[in-house]
Amino acid sequence: MKKIFEKIYLAIILIFMYAPILTLIVLSFNSSKSRARWGGFTLKWYVNLLEDEAVSSALFNTLAIAVLATVFSTIIGTFTCIAMIGLSKKLRSIIMAITNIPMINADIVTGISLMLLFRFLHIGSGFLTILLAHITFNIPFVMLSVMPRVKNMNFYVYEAALDLGASPLYAFFKTILPELMPGIISGALMAFTMSLDDFIITYFTKGSGFETLSTLIYNEVKRGIQPEIYALSAIIFVVVLALLLLVYRAPSVKSKEK
Repeated sequence: MKKIFEKIYLAIILIFMYAPILTLIVLSFNSSKSRARWGGFTLKWYVNLLEDEAVSSALFNTLAIAVLATVFSTIIGTFTCIAMIGLSKKLRSIIMAITNIPMINADIVTGISLMLLFRFLHIGSGFLTILLAHITFNIPFVMLSVMPRVKNMNFYVYEAALDLGASPLYAFFKTILPELMPGIISGALMAFTMSLDDFIITYFTKGSGFETLSTLIYNEVKRGIQPEIYALSAIIFVVVLALLLLVYRAPSVKSKEK
């Protein structure tokens, strides 16, 4: 009886979480603009979405920021984890606690503080400020993924490679990097997903005249929800879901290969 109630409870939770998203996806294929009436299956909202220049521009901005933020945050986070190995355990714990603050801090606090910092430094709001903001809050996610791999590494292999005549750079790419690669990939995918999905921090650091998909959707919703927004939201959900599945599948695939 207890197991039955547990399954019912789990089913209710899943329905509350995903029924609204499923409804949105269904409406994106509804030929009628009315949300209360089904007018037949159509793909015209997706076609209209592809022909919309504002959406295309916002999509390019979103992907460019997400890719660049992922690359820079992954490099910074990975090398920071490697550099911290030479520190004492206490100091390493303090640094990890500090770097985790952007991850546990409220997004609105992070967004406002970054906005004030950029204004104090007289940096014009736009592509650069959003990119710097995304790098800032992505670094902790990368470090959280890479640090466990760094802690479990055997650095004697690296020292052995140096003793055998390998250069430090060659030894790094042949001994350390392959061991860290699963954590790096997981951290990069998580960073890309978080950057793609962010709204609050982007909203406070974007300035006027520059839009990403999240801010564009917000502005469109204020003027009234159009069916094209349903299609755009459905695409974003599918992409984010696919990336998250890759994040969680990567460690299990790696362990099976071993």
